[in-house]
Parts: sequence; C-alpha cells; structure tokens
Amino acid sequence: MCGIAGQFALNGGKADTALVGAMAERLRHRGPDGEGSLFSGPVGLAHRRLAIIDLSDEGRQPMANEDGSIWIVFNGEIYNYLELREELLAAGHRFATATDTEVILHAYEEWGRNCLHRFNGMWAFAIWDERRRELFCARDRLGVKPFYYTTAGDSFLFASEIKALRAHPAVGQKPNDRMLLTFLAWGVADHTEETMYDGICQLRPAHFIIVSERGVGEPQRYWDVTVNAASQGADDEAAARRVRELLTDAVRLRLRSDVPVGTCLSGGIDSSTITVLINDLLRAEHPGSVGERQKTFSVCFDDERFDESRHIDTVVAATGVASQRVTPDTDGLWEDIGRLLYMQDEPFASLSIYAQYCVMRLARDEVKVVLDGQGADEQLAGYIAYQAPYIRGLLRQGRVLAALREAVGSAKNHRSFFSWAARQFVVRSERRGLLRGSAPEVLRYAGSLDEVLKREVTASNLPLLLHWEDRNSMAFSIEARVPFLDYRLVEYLAGLPLDQKIRGGVTKYVLRQAIRGLVPDAVRCRMDKMGFVTPEEAWMKDELRPHILALFSSPEFARRPYWDAERALRNYREFLGGKSQYSTEFWRIACAEVWLRQFDGL
Repeated sequence: MCGIAGQFALNGGKADTALVGAMAERLRHRGPDGEGSLFSGPVGLAHRRLAIIDLSDEGRQPMANEDGSIWIVFNGEIYNYLELREELLAAGHRFATATDTEVILHAYEEWGRNCLHRFNGMWAFAIWDERRRELFCARDRLGVKPFYYTTAGDSFLFASEIKALRAHPAVGQKPNDRMLLTFLAWGVADHTEETMYDGICQLRPAHFIIVSERGVGEPQRYWDVTVNAASQGADDEAAARRVRELLTDAVRLRLRSDVPVGTCLSGGIDSSTITVLINDLLRAEHPGSVGERQKTFSVCFDDERFDESRHIDTVVAATGVASQRVTPDTDGLWEDIGRLLYMQDEPFASLSIYAQYCVMRLARDEVKVVLDGQGADEQLAGYIAYQAPYIRGLLRQGRVLAALREAVGSAKNHRSFFSWAARQFVVRSERRGLLRGSAPEVLRYAGSLDEVLKREVTASNLPLLLHWEDRNSMAFSIEARVPFLDYRLVEYLAGLPLDQKIRGGVTKYVLRQAIRGLVPDAVRCRMDKMGFVTPEEAWMKDELRPHILALFSSPEFARRPYWDAERALRNYREFLGGKSQYSTEFWRIACAEVWLRQFDGL
C-alpha cells in the first residue's frame, strides 16, 4: 500500500524531476515509510512507501527486474503472491526480494499483459518497459486502489490522488461542471472515467492503458462480471457452503502481512462475519499478523437511533475480541470535515463517511492494516431499496405470485423504511429544484435487480464507497482490505440466482445461511441496515448550523452558477424551523461550496 506518481514526456523530452518530486510529496500521507524515484529519458516514476510486506530496504520502489529493463511503481497488495512466486520460480525466474511487487515484475515478464488475470488482490501500478518503450498502467478488477491521470504540457501524468496531479500548474484548475451538477442532483461520483476536476480522469476498474512515444492509448477492459438474471435455481445448502468457503479463503489471504492487522466492526452482518471468521482462523491457523487476540475498531453515538453498541457487544461477547470504540467529538467536527475534504479531493454525498474516518483515526496507533465488510451490500442486495427492482423484475417475468410474496415480505420486514423513502422521494425531488443547469439523470434503482446490481458494483455505488475508504484509511497511513471483493467470490455471487440474494423480503439470503451457527443470530438475523452511519440530520440542525448558515449567506455562495442561493438559504432555514424535512441535498450543496473555495483560493 503506497502512493505512486509519474510522468511520460510525449514530446521527446525528458521527465521533469521537480514536478514528479512535487507530486510525490503530496502523497506523503500514503507512504510515510520511505520514498524513491526513477528518471529514465521521457519517464519519471515516484513512490511513497507504506511497508506492509517485506519491511526491509529490499522492498523499496521503483523496483527493477534483474537487468533493469523493466521498472514498476505499485500501490496495493497481491494476496496470492506466494503461490505465484512458486509458479514463477518453477518457470525459471529468480527473486531478489520477498515482496509481492517483484512478483508483479516477473509475472509481467512471463505472461505480459495477461498477468492481470493471474492476480488476486488490489492494485494500481505503472510498469516502464524499456525494451518496448511503453508505460503499462493497470487498475484492479473492482477499483479498490485508485489511479488518476491527465495530459498537460505534452506529458502524460498519473498519480494515486488528484491532489498530486494538481502539482502541475495547468492541471485541475477548473471544476468539471457536468460532474459537479450530477453529484449535486443525484449524489453520485466515480461512476464514469471523469472526475469533478476538468481534464482529470480516472482509469476505470478492470482497465489498463498503454502510453508510448506514439501517444496515450485508449483504456482497455480486461475483466467483467455478469449478474445472473434467473430468479431461482440454486441449491441452498450447496450455495451457502461455497460462499462460506470462498469468503473464509478470501479472509485467510488478506491476513498475509508483516505488520499488525485489525478489523473494522460496525455491528452489521458483513463486518461481524469478517470478525468471526478471523477469530476462527486465529484459533485454527494462528496468523501472526493478528496476534494473540484480534483487535476491532468501532464507532458509537450518544443518539440511540444511530448507535450500534448492542450489536457490537454481541459480537465481542461471542468472540472475545479486543474492542476499541470512538464517539465522534462534535466540538472539532467542522475542522475534521475540512481535512476530510482535503483528503477525499472531491465533495462527498453524506456525512456517513465521517464515521469511517473516525474509525481509521482510532486504529492508526494499533495496526497498519484493517479488514472490513465493504462490497457485500452491492453484491448481495443488502440495501433495502433493492427490493423494488427485484419485485419489478419478477413482474416483468410474469411471476405475479412470486412478486406478491416478495412485496408482502418487504412490507413485513421493512415497512418503516419504505414509508420514509416515499417521503424522501418527494422532498428530494423538490430540493433538486434548488439547482441550476442540467445534469445527466442517474437512477440507481432503474431496471431489474440483476441490472441494478451490475451497475452498483461497477459504476453507481461501490466505486464511490471504495474511493471514500481508500482516502479515509490512507489519511492515517492505514491499508484497508476488503475480503468480499475477492474476485473469486464476486464471480460466484454474481452467478447465483436472485433469490439467493433476496427471498421473502430478507436481504443477503445466501450469506445469512452461510454464517448460520457462526455469527450470533441477534446480528445474523438483523433486518435494519445501518453500517458506519452518522447523525447527519441532527448535526446539520445543531453543531453545523452556524457554519452552514455562514456558507449559505456568503456573497461567494450567491455568485455560484450551480444553485439558487436565496432559495437554498430559505429552504435550510425552513428545515431549522421544523417546517420541512431534512434531505442530503443541504449537505451536498454545503460540501460543494467548501470544495469550490479551493479553486478560488479563499
């Protein structure tokens, strides 16, 4: 886990050492354990190291093969590097280090671009192939690790974070109005290759790109996943058994580390499952990275509506794990939000991100790696709103009785959610009227469930959550690992029929069956969906009130072309006075205003 940056001069010139160095300096938080650089003709590569595997100086990057003809800068982890190393040794390769970075180098030598299909892990890397005179850049299948790029001054520039690219004076100096308006209207980001900075793109998950003296090639997809549209057909017991096997092995691989590993425990089904599986592996296989007792990190709140302490207590009592918890101190909330926004680079849609930020800050003094349950909801239809497209799909198939059964189950288990969602739909539709300009419509829940889940995993939701998690963890120099996104598990879950994901209004059906007898039923059978959430509405009404009023009343806010400032202020005051419901549009507008001031230099 690290920060990477680089330049390829496309005009026949040499890489700019000062520019590449400045880019790397802006990534210092991602890699406090060391730095390195390479300059070879048109190419400049820089690396900030967070040492996780092979802590010796031999793990420094940029790293070269034996004859120095191939160099790499790499951010991430290849979890199956030990197995690949054995295969490559058998093929005649020789290794000078014990790192997974060197495994990538030799895998590229052995299999070329097809090496990407061999990796199980998370990665963003750039390989400079001196013989071919080309830069091979790639990102992992699900986009756990970031890779941003742009062209400026006849150069191709890349980096782990947008702020590094902005070290170039001509890069990212204006907002991308279309993307900003889409965010304001629909709360989405990271759903396309564009960012909210004009001219800065991201390499999409499961893509690679080739850069040479001939120019910058088109990004190419090397992996995809298809979600099964069948509504039934799998054997329940066999499916549950296979999910448990795959998830256990995914966790086992992600415990490989030469530094301490802990767990983010929210009290929900997904993080509780990871916690219990680690505890079982601790007893059976004694992974040294965990220590004698697993360390877990959680966030709690004084407001019982958002506090999951009782569920965390249940898991802790069942496992005996060490539990550390933090209750966010709202006295410093506004200052924290300022640093959080800087780390994220782009405005974020809700304050739920802040809970995760606080958990990472809590964990930083204890561990350098954390595992969590990210990615399960989008694959297993964990969000309650997925019920509607499932029922819609059943009706399209003419399965009226099945649709009716699901509707009854949804109403039984989630009545309060649907009542709230109906009210919010009206409020949010009205609040979009505060915006000026047009934005492409992004309807997350349009279509049948298989279409929705494919879109959620690859575009509309998961990439955004992974963006948040990467920046939150790296803000405190922590590596976050996500077992539910092991590509073997992703492919298996995608292939299961839809009734293994929702049945009778019960979400994550196959996972609940897979962890029967493993995770306490009080958690396994939960029907409420929370995770790391925050009391955003309460904060926006109380602690953040003076800051939001100051923003919405400012002349800078009034000059923006993106919203009707007078109406926004009036609407917010109506909310404060109890005359209207809260909706996240208030926060999105406020967050966007703070972000825009970065451009204005205020």
